[in-house]
Amino acid sequence: MLRSVAVPVIDDLAIFEFGLLGEVFGLDRSWYTDIPRIDFRVCGLEAGRPVTTQVGTAIIPPLDLSAMDDADVVAVPAAGIRPDDQYPAELIEALQRAAARGAIMLSACSGAFVLGAAGLLDGRPCTTHWRNAADLQRRHPTARVDEDVLFVDDGDIITSAGTAAGIDASLHLVRRELGSAVANVIARNMVVPPQRDGGQRQYIPRPVPEPDCDELADVIAFMNDRLHEQHSVAALAARAHMSTRTFARRFVAETGVTPMQWLTAQRVLHARLLLESTDAPIDEIAASCGFGSGTLFRHHFTREVGVAPTAYRRSFAGTPVPREQMSATA
Repeated sequence: MLRSVAVPVIDDLAIFEFGLLGEVFGLDRSWYTDIPRIDFRVCGLEAGRPVTTQVGTAIIPPLDLSAMDDADVVAVPAAGIRPDDQYPAELIEALQRAAARGAIMLSACSGAFVLGAAGLLDGRPCTTHWRNAADLQRRHPTARVDEDVLFVDDGDIITSAGTAAGIDASLHLVRRELGSAVANVIARNMVVPPQRDGGQRQYIPRPVPEPDCDELADVIAFMNDRLHEQHSVAALAARAHMSTRTFARRFVAETGVTPMQWLTAQRVLHARLLLESTDAPIDEIAASCGFGSGTLFRHHFTREVGVAPTAYRRSFAGTPVPREQMSATA
């Protein structure tokens, strides 16, 4: 459930990581859409006591740590990493209480160190900024730190890599709890991708980079606008004014995946939104996403997401969106 999010802040706060949590969870978007408003609580060791930040300003949390006691999610932003995990005892105890009662724990960047200091990462898969991953592993030897991912969703604990990966993890949590349509509206207003390369699986790979080559960027935009159409590598190469071999080699070098792998991942992502937001039959979704048959669609969807389309729909379907409105939420 995602009705309330508590954000505990301490001195030497990283303002961007704090801000992204506010942007995703704290803004009231209910005035122009039916997205539910989230009860967003900023709390500190003492209500009204200024908290220093890394950019020379301060913020004043209006609440104390008791605001965490019944929050659905506790989101820990990055702050300066303390030697020997010397974080405030009151905060550590509040985090332990929240985890014990079943709250979802989310960290942005080095916020993972705070969760680790509370003993919440022991034996768990997790991540943090690649620069600090070795230090996190050294401090918590039983944690399974993976520096090669955007974020790790381990159910009740979600940890994200450096800086902007906190956006990915936060949108993933929104998608997981409220559905793709809600996550897409938030992402669109933030002018960020609703989901970078990955899926519902626990470990989310680093994003496919934007190609530096204008020809490839044009081809990617062309494919993205025409997911329902069939594309061959030869035709895409011709559009990029390259030989087939050169195009395939450049595409992999720029994005890390083949053109067909990229296309399949985007088709599956669009199919997820349709499964959640419409009542369209599986075969119709398969056709609208460019899969040649329902059987082929089920194969690729299950391989990418980990569950079959019908099972995914049972778990994530919300109120169907009329098909003529899908462009507004995609």
